[in-house]
Amino acid sequence: MHRTLSARALLYTEMLTTGAVLHGDRERLLAYDPAEHPVALQLGGSEPADLVAAAKIGEAEGYDEINLNVGCPSDRVQSGRFGACLMREPELVAECMSAMGAAVKVPVTVKCRIGVDDQDPEESLFRLVDLCAQAGVSTFVVHARKAWLKGLSPKENRDVPPLDYPLVHRLKRERPELTIVINGGIGTLDEAEQHLGAVDGVMLGRAAYHTPALLGEVDRRVFGVAGEDVDSFRAVELYRPYVERELAAGTHLAAITRHMLGLFHGMPGARAWRRILTVEGVKAGAGMAVIDAALAEVLRAQDERRARGLEAGQAA
Repeated sequence: MHRTLSARALLYTEMLTTGAVLHGDRERLLAYDPAEHPVALQLGGSEPADLVAAAKIGEAEGYDEINLNVGCPSDRVQSGRFGACLMREPELVAECMSAMGAAVKVPVTVKCRIGVDDQDPEESLFRLVDLCAQAGVSTFVVHARKAWLKGLSPKENRDVPPLDYPLVHRLKRERPELTIVINGGIGTLDEAEQHLGAVDGVMLGRAAYHTPALLGEVDRRVFGVAGEDVDSFRAVELYRPYVERELAAGTHLAAITRHMLGLFHGMPGARAWRRILTVEGVKAGAGMAVIDAALAEVLRAQDERRARGLEAGQAA
């Protein structure tokens, strides 16, 4: 669905552990539609041999980039010795990146925090980046806040630790040869454009998921592509063939439409859109008629708003 809104933005999978890739339902976990390119596979792990094997599989599956997650703070991730806790082992991260880089031809990249717990971010971030750069990595996605591995939940770790955008900007200034992408708390394209004056890229996480319509302006505003923006209504139409194919293949509608819930965020009819997709989409046999009914409610709400506006104008 995100690809219907932007043809140019780089999309990332959710983090997949090496164990899941090597021993899980690979066909389900690694499946994607060809239209999604460019798309990167994000891995979680800390054993170089396992990461190499998973990276090779990702490359064989056609992914355009292999990304190592050094930022996820969940308890499960910590117990598995991957994610944000690897900020404490930059030498191991560099070893993993060197091994993956030697094994695949697609780019290997790092997504990290600026530090964890009591680390000094100026030291932890730069040390991790420098060691990985020496190992051949040239692109880093930096979530501009620490992760507190003890005392904060994963959700709190996305909001509570303070953001330090200037440190990430400084990283780019002092390592100009590297590609630095900033992440964390960026909710609008206006904010993204401001950061692009200081870094090479911006990663949107929650904003892209909860308010996906903003991606409809990305190709024009960020990539300079001529043409009309893709609005939410157009996105639904472009998404329709994919939904129909997935339904025909046996995918439940709710598994598809849950990614569309925020598509009309902030617009008239958004609540009805979410309600119908959520309540009706889980029912047995739910199909395109559910999306059509939800869309009809959005259109009705917009017509009512326009009518009220005309009445107010006439009264004035």
